[in-house]
Amino acid sequence: MKSKGIKKIWGYLAVALLVLISFWVIYPLIYLISGAFAPGSSIAQLAVVPFQDGFTLEHFKYLFERTDYIQWFLNTLYVAVMTTVTTVIVAALSAYVFSRFRFTMKKQMMMAMLILQIFPSIVGMVAMYVILLRMNALDTLWGLVLIYLAGNIPYNTWMVKSYVDTVPRSLDEAARIDGASHFQIFSKVVMPVAKPILVFLAISSFSAPWMDFIFPKMVLRSSEKMTLAIGLFGFVTEKKNDFTVFAAGSLLIAIPFILFFVFSQNLIVTSLGGGQSRNNI
Repeated sequence: MKSKGIKKIWGYLAVALLVLISFWVIYPLIYLISGAFAPGSSIAQLAVVPFQDGFTLEHFKYLFERTDYIQWFLNTLYVAVMTTVTTVIVAALSAYVFSRFRFTMKKQMMMAMLILQIFPSIVGMVAMYVILLRMNALDTLWGLVLIYLAGNIPYNTWMVKSYVDTVPRSLDEAARIDGASHFQIFSKVVMPVAKPILVFLAISSFSAPWMDFIFPKMVLRSSEKMTLAIGLFGFVTEKKNDFTVFAAGSLLIAIPFILFFVFSQNLIVTSLGGGQSRNNI
């Protein structure tokens, strides 16, 4: 009886702890939503209890009518999509080459990519800035895509190669007997089997640059080239305290991203499950 009572007490304590943690995580999100529709501008003017300040759509009108918010959104979408496409193509091709071919310094090159991934990307910011300056790529979206692509190649090549290594080489040999070229084997045999890892790679590559702040701040200058992170940060600086406008813009960013994950969650689970099943073979 005492053991059952102790278990119940521990169960109640666990539930209380989980509720407290959930409140700690959810409250900032609810407060952000409340601030997006609350009158005023400063965060100091908002009530501690959400949705007690009233309701207004003026902040959303301000974003669309008096700022370049739509252009920031399109710029961010362009960078995310181009980063995803180029990362998947380059990582898939390089992974196939490292997995299926033998050439000089293969192991050394793979080890070099692994070592490069150890260092944080911020270490090379000065070098990146100088390179982009000499390429006339500062204040350009394609220059920002190049930075993300270069940072994605080492780890993603390792990840995709590890998956491609599990694909039986007998499939390659059968296709080669039928007269298929290396590119046909890559595109029609190996990559369809490696679809789960490619889908995961595409999703992770799209998510990373969506709200990145550091590299866009280094590369971009003009308002028409800014991404969402830089544009929204301008509302909560030391000289400007438009928290409610910032909250409205953040809410608009989150909605399509949440919908994307809601509709693609089955695909994500299937991809991860397929990858796990393939690795267990």
